[in-house]
Amino acid sequence: MARPAPGLPPAGDIRALIDGEGRLAVRVTPGARVEQVAIEAGRVAVRVRARPEDGKATEAVRRLLAQALDIAPSRLTLLRGATSREKQFRVE
Repeated sequence: MARPAPGLPPAGDIRALIDGEGRLAVRVTPGARVEQVAIEAGRVAVRVRARPEDGKATEAVRRLLAQALDIAPSRLTLLRGATSREKQFRVE
């Protein structure tokens, strides 16, 4: 069975949450049933199917977030939270 397309909010809504230094705070839920990017209580929440093993969930978050922002994944750099649900990315 094919996976449904992830739920993505408008890129402009996500970009509005990027601070003046290009940082974006993200709350991650690994091992979710459905991949999704949402804006909840003024912050970005990302749900990915990947498990938090060997950085797989973090890489899945980076790819999904890049898709939501309509940019290349290489333009997102993880600044903080490699092993945490609370992550911070720099958006170039």
